[in-house]
Amino acid sequence: MLWNHLSSDFHFPESRGVKAAFIDNSKGRTLLITTKDESNWVWCTLPAPGNGWYLSTRKSIEATFSNIGNSIAKILFWVKANKGWDAVVTSATLNPGQRKTLYCNLRDTFPDGTPKISPARVCQIQVMLVRPRPGTKITVHSLKATGKTGEWHMPKGRLEVPDLTEEQPEAGKRVKYQPACMRETKKYIGLYLPTDWKPQHQYPVIVEFPGNIYYTPTCYSSGRPEACTIGYGISKGKGAIWISMPFVDKQSDNIIEDGFGNPDYTAQITLETVKEIVEKYGGDKNNLFIAGFSRGAIACGYIGLRNQKIASLWKGIIACQHYDGDGWHGANLEGAKKRIKFFKGSYFLVDNNDVQLRNMLEESGVKATFVNSGLRAHATAMFLDNRPSTLAVRKWFHKLIII
Repeated sequence: MLWNHLSSDFHFPESRGVKAAFIDNSKGRTLLITTKDESNWVWCTLPAPGNGWYLSTRKSIEATFSNIGNSIAKILFWVKANKGWDAVVTSATLNPGQRKTLYCNLRDTFPDGTPKISPARVCQIQVMLVRPRPGTKITVHSLKATGKTGEWHMPKGRLEVPDLTEEQPEAGKRVKYQPACMRETKKYIGLYLPTDWKPQHQYPVIVEFPGNIYYTPTCYSSGRPEACTIGYGISKGKGAIWISMPFVDKQSDNIIEDGFGNPDYTAQITLETVKEIVEKYGGDKNNLFIAGFSRGAIACGYIGLRNQKIASLWKGIIACQHYDGDGWHGANLEGAKKRIKFFKGSYFLVDNNDVQLRNMLEESGVKATFVNSGLRAHATAMFLDNRPSTLAVRKWFHKLIII
């Protein structure tokens, strides 16, 4: 079974909003999950063993779920991979007393055929409940890999993103970093120094905001800096510093996963963070870029052009799926038209082709490039391979940094 490396008294530290415990008896191991909080999503996370699970020749992961409580249980059964890979999922709604075996397809793809995960990089299994009532109870048993198939091979040209670690910054590593403006809190950024980084040298900087927390059968998004991938996809890990920014609120010690937090405060923290990275790690203040996916794409304007001071930083904007002005969480078109006037750089838009966006950029005189990735999914996997849209944004980026 895939949980045999975990002790009977394992405490599930990466779980949220649930009480989870193993029940071991003569019939084998069962995982009991009881929800504690009212939330859109709560979950129990089972980490992989230190050397991983060998899944490269497996078709799926399965488990049997039973609803032993008195409330309906809406379940998302996730298998998540690291190194910038996404997640695969299956779902079910169980009435009280109902039981069902669910299968996660390890070879699942996005609509265009791009693999969602590398089976060799599976780092955790998550049992998630959607908007459960407190006290909802389910059990999980017989968690195992099933089905034999051919060895999985890495697609040609696919990048793998360094995982966020708790180390000191150095070339080729992506680390949790607390700039001075975040100390004494639980907030942090992801800081990546390129493989060719050297002290006393200057490097372009890509500042990226993540999407909103959002878990559905078609999207896995944590809303945290770890979820960022665009900056790495553009630079391929070389020649540019990459900052994965959180959204923040002065009234909270934590990262804001849902919404923009306090937009003015997030803008201020971004300014202070960029200044520190420029001064301490050789960021080139004349080659600063802001990027984002979904909520992060909106933030490129809603946060990144919030005032003249922060807008003056950016030579370029890379926005993927959504844009400032589409109306989400207060980012309306009227405000976006005012903010875009502060921007003097170049815009690159991926899977963004709305008429009102095109009109706004044309009216403001901003030079914009529009591309379609072909991924046809709410995700950022397109930035990690060599499809035409990704080659185009890399070419655009390198052309701008030498001007």
